[in-house]
Amino acid sequence: MPLTAFALNCSLKASNDREKSSTDRLLADVLAALMQYEVKGEIVRALSHDIKPGVLSDMGEGDDWPKLREKILAADIFVLGLPIWLGQPSSVAKRVLERMDAF
Repeated sequence: MPLTAFALNCSLKASNDREKSSTDRLLADVLAALMQYEVKGEIVRALSHDIKPGVLSDMGEGDDWPKLREKILAADIFVLGLPIWLGQPSSVAKRVLERMDAF
């Protein structure tokens, strides 16, 4: 059974932006490198989901984190892609990291 990879893109750019983000390019390169080893991968943009603030695995109605958490748990490899702005991870990445506290 082949390994699976799940990459979560924490770019600040919306998925419908005409220009791909640098984080998109980096994650695509990582998954392409993993394909050499027959690893199947998926990239999901965090900004396309409603990730509620908090530190629990489910923050209630409208929270998309439980679906993303299931994908993380189901994957053999998890890659968190994030840009650095002024020496800090993006606000989207910080939200994801806070929610990962529930693991």
